[in-house]
Amino acid sequence: MTAIAINLNGRRFEADVSPRTQLAELLRDKALLTGTHLGCEHGICGACTVLVDGAPARACITYAVACDGADVVTVEGLDNDPLAAELRAAFREQHALQCGFCTPGMLITARDIVARLPGADSDRIRLELAGNLCRCTGYLGVIQAVKQVVDARGEVAPLLPAERLGPVGARPCAQAAVPPAPIATTPETVAKVAPLPAASAPTDGPAPQHALARNLAVAAPVDAVWAQFADVVALSRCLPGAEFGAPDAQGMLHGRLHVKFGPVRAAFEASARQTTEPAERSGRLVGQGRDRLTGTRVTAEIAYALHAADADTRVDIEVRYGLSGRLAQFARGALAERFADRLTADFAHNLERLLAGTPPDATTPAAEGLWARLLKWLRLSNT
Repeated sequence: MTAIAINLNGRRFEADVSPRTQLAELLRDKALLTGTHLGCEHGICGACTVLVDGAPARACITYAVACDGADVVTVEGLDNDPLAAELRAAFREQHALQCGFCTPGMLITARDIVARLPGADSDRIRLELAGNLCRCTGYLGVIQAVKQVVDARGEVAPLLPAERLGPVGARPCAQAAVPPAPIATTPETVAKVAPLPAASAPTDGPAPQHALARNLAVAAPVDAVWAQFADVVALSRCLPGAEFGAPDAQGMLHGRLHVKFGPVRAAFEASARQTTEPAERSGRLVGQGRDRLTGTRVTAEIAYALHAADADTRVDIEVRYGLSGRLAQFARGALAERFADRLTADFAHNLERLLAGTPPDATTPAAEGLWARLLKWLRLSNT
């Protein structure tokens, strides 16, 4: 057992805990603060959200020993908080709760949104709430309640810094030396990618039900970029978290794809096949993968086309994908869109480095800080 002490709702709280005791267990079983609810117990539903050192955290996947010396605020600790009082009133007026199971976590997250993002519009509020699931309200009342408080407070200085956050309790991570190039997404360029035929779907795994389209600019001639796309093993190193070996005798690629959304990590054992049309400088990757830890399966179909743009190259990409299992919640629109934007920018950045003879930047954070902003998605977090 380990002796810890935390500042819990403004009071010192001491306890002896085992190394694997979750913060939620400490709060509910030892501190008897049962307002912190337990739902999925995998960091996905958000019902257990509390504030740790001022940042929203999933109490069900946060170890109590990691919070030694931290400031922890639960929904009970917001009883006399003026901002929380405004939110509670707005939740009542906008009918933002029904069974109430998700409400404590919703209130914690809503308070963070109002404090950190004054002037946030409905789309941004919806994105920030993406890590808190509700089976009753349909979310509209929750979004309207948060928007009501944001509008009532007006354009005031944020109570918390509006910055990209890392995992709760961690120091900010170092940024890449060369920032990823901005990407453009215009319907005119995306539309030039040939649609994926339904027959190309893998036979094992969930059917692709979601689609994304992106385009990126690469500062290199189109012939050089196409030659690099032909070497799919080298190309995979431009994708943060991807590790693939040479194709086998049947032309199949095998490897692993590591994904991180804040505290949620997955390592997909993946296989894929590439087909190309050199005359059109286009190609297709069809693959599938499975994360053994969570039992999550993924299928993906990627179509790409390269076009000369003066001395540079424009790459148009269309992705169809399906997720099943614990991490399927990450397939939701706002999370997937933000993750795709970040991943596309990182890929373009690493591809330019590879073409320049420089190894891809292995430290590029594919989804690290994304959790706080998505999901801060990403947050959940992500099953």
